[in-house]
Amino acid sequence: MEAKRNAGILPAQARGTPAVRNNPLQKRGWHSRGYLPHWDPGNRPVHVVLRLHDSLPQHLLAQWEEELHGTPDATDQRRRHIEAALDQGIGKCWLRQSAVANLVAEALTHFDGQRYQLHAWVIMPNHVHVLISTVASAALAEIEHSWKSYTAKQANRLLARSGQFWQRECFDRVMRDGHETGETKVYIEANPVVAGLCESIYNWAWSSAARNGGDRGEKKP
Repeated sequence: MEAKRNAGILPAQARGTPAVRNNPLQKRGWHSRGYLPHWDPGNRPVHVVLRLHDSLPQHLLAQWEEELHGTPDATDQRRRHIEAALDQGIGKCWLRQSAVANLVAEALTHFDGQRYQLHAWVIMPNHVHVLISTVASAALAEIEHSWKSYTAKQANRLLARSGQFWQRECFDRVMRDGHETGETKVYIEANPVVAGLCESIYNWAWSSAARNGGDRGEKKP
């Protein structure tokens, strides 16, 4: 199946098996959530990455899989490769347009505090990072699907285009503890600075840092 061929990223069907759930190496890295997964982390924080459909060429995933096959830290290395490649701004980067970025930001935050809690988020030119915990009555897969379905339709209208907007699968990583959750929050909000898009986390309008900066007395963009 496609997800299995692409960089050894885990197929959604496999996520429901005990062997996968109990494998700490699988939990440490990025996984493919698939369109509708058979696995959900409950209320544990999860770092989710949504990607535009042209943001990460499949030949790169295949290349990394071949290069990293059999190495002890292949999962972590693959994650670093993915993060670095996404920050290069590959593809048309529709999320760089203010109207599209605002649309996605409103979709992410609309049910914050009701169906889920957003710990951190940022909208980059070709991908989105979200650190999220769901409530008992909300499945993460359904939340992701709702975000992507709604924003794809509305963004295509804004862009006067049709066709695929988001990459079919999401990448996700379950947080092991509070320390990793805190580190991931810092990473997400600092992503625009690391990518050279701005000088301060509060100068990138489409992030939790900018939206919440005023609560801490920081200067918003």
